[in-house]
Amino acid sequence: MTAPSASSADAHETGSDVAPEPARGASLYDLGQEGFVSPLTLVLVRHGVTDMTVTHALSGSGNVGPSLNAAGRIQAAKAADAVYRIGRKDWDRVPHVSRVFASPMTRTQETGGAIGRRVGAHVETDDRVREVHFGEWEGLTGAEITAREPENMRQWGLGDFRAPGGESLHDVGLRMDGFIVDAARQHAAACADGKDEARAWAVASHAVAIKTAVAVSLGMPVDGWSRMWPQPASLTLLQLRVRDDGSIAERHLLAFGVPTH
Repeated sequence: MTAPSASSADAHETGSDVAPEPARGASLYDLGQEGFVSPLTLVLVRHGVTDMTVTHALSGSGNVGPSLNAAGRIQAAKAADAVYRIGRKDWDRVPHVSRVFASPMTRTQETGGAIGRRVGAHVETDDRVREVHFGEWEGLTGAEITAREPENMRQWGLGDFRAPGGESLHDVGLRMDGFIVDAARQHAAACADGKDEARAWAVASHAVAIKTAVAVSLGMPVDGWSRMWPQPASLTLLQLRVRDDGSIAERHLLAFGVPTH
């Protein structure tokens, strides 16, 4: 006679069959309260590398370029595969990605295009998810700026100082937060329109934009925002618990900077 497996024995002792799988896309934090719609997960994807990424030159939103280099295109394809696996092979509590956003920058348009082709969605361009504007620092390395303006570079890293002719980390966080809040409203409106279901949307964005989105969502002091570093073509998952009226009750960071290559 074959001995019962551990799982069978456990199920027998509890008087039930094997526990059912959790509902796909169900929030880990759903307590069953009234007044909420299904969760929305934002999959923030940093673009693949460019030649400027390799040399550590600052590449902000002052210029549309550069494009992904050969390695960056491979990374974007691998990131697209990783996004496709969400809700299929990986992240069983997150639904399939059904919508793709990208900043206007060439490198994110290319990364977002790879994701869109993989999941079967067209890319929607949103200026709010662009990289920080480095102003006069565009194209320089951090070492070059520090040698020329050591105090300004240090102050910029603390969050509220604007790069000459450009933006501060706080500026980027405010517009990224605007995008997140608007996404929640759109999701709630879709739920109210008879399709109350969990959704996941991918956003091809940039290192500073992604870290500020996370920092704002977690309520981090601005002077610590610069200490996070999402790697090229990495995934960051931010899940929103959204009320019926489209407001955000809670934001949960499921993962930060997960490598895809």
